[in-house]
Amino acid sequence: MQRIKTIFNRLDTPLFILVITTSLLGILIVSSATSSFDNHIKFVIIQSGAFLFGLFALFVISFLGGENIANFSKWLAGISIVLLVAVLLVGIGGSETGTTGWFDFGLFSIQPSELVKVAFIITLAKHIEYIGDDINYIKNIGFLLLHAAIPIGLILLQPDYGTAMVFLFIFIAMLFAAGINWRYLGAGFGIFAFLSPIMYFFILNDIQRNRILSFINPEVSLSSGAYQVSQSKLAIGSGQIFGRQLFSGPLTQLGLLPEKQTDMIYAVAGEELGFIGCIVILLLLTAIILRCIYLSTHAKSRLVFIMTIGVAAYLFCHMSENILMCLGLMPVTGIPLPFISYGGSSMLTSMLAISLVITSFPSKKGISF
Repeated sequence: MQRIKTIFNRLDTPLFILVITTSLLGILIVSSATSSFDNHIKFVIIQSGAFLFGLFALFVISFLGGENIANFSKWLAGISIVLLVAVLLVGIGGSETGTTGWFDFGLFSIQPSELVKVAFIITLAKHIEYIGDDINYIKNIGFLLLHAAIPIGLILLQPDYGTAMVFLFIFIAMLFAAGINWRYLGAGFGIFAFLSPIMYFFILNDIQRNRILSFINPEVSLSSGAYQVSQSKLAIGSGQIFGRQLFSGPLTQLGLLPEKQTDMIYAVAGEELGFIGCIVILLLLTAIILRCIYLSTHAKSRLVFIMTIGVAAYLFCHMSENILMCLGLMPVTGIPLPFISYGGSSMLTSMLAISLVITSFPSKKGISF
């Protein structure tokens, strides 16, 4: 009992409460979004199971310590590469996504690129800590670019450009926090802008190009992405201030909102919980991110500081991409909303990521019994 109390006392209480509240709200919304499915209970069980397993992992990491786990960064990097290569060889996907990025285990599937995000944050933070104040040396910049290029390149081969962009955002945020010179970031953005047209015409597949076209001109585009966004905006608008109540949204319950339990979960919240519900979700996620940033200013080491910024960047990128996607302000990329969207891999990844932060900055009193 004393050991359990010690573990709880090592958790950051405000962050712990925010994560639990957001996750439980997510399970409730997923239950509503999938209530019209024949196998409705399966979705709820998988989401709840991923949450509970993530909670267990959080306590385990609390006991071990995030810094101690970072000492195994080479193993984490190796396992990540093996998983990303394996999914290219034996993974499954779907014609609606144009990607092959899942392992199918019958009762459930796992998207390794999601879990690799946590390993990427840990290994990159350890790499930056090893470099120290010499981060702006050309040789070190080259090795850091290689560090990011391997997982991002393997993810691009799936091809999953939305997830690759998340990795790139995390990479830039962590380098910025580590003190990289602005000229390197400027050069990187310039190269990206130069390569974007080449990627669009010669690398993206038809599904991904249609998503961009539907974002630019949704009224003209006949692609599924345009329909998806159109229905999403209609659902959010129809919810007005207070929503139509859970399990009662017409577009959600009649199956008129594609990918409602995953990509478009925010639209489900908009239709059934209204503007108030959307604001509550936005405030909860923003509070989690801001808490991470606040805690990073009290980091006891450079490693913990960089890891915490990486977690905040991961959560911010997912939150902003998903919400803006549902509002039609960004192309559809298939990025889930942290702690809210259905998906065992997504929920587990969010819980694992937050565990790197939640156990590194214990509250003064912790959680009392």
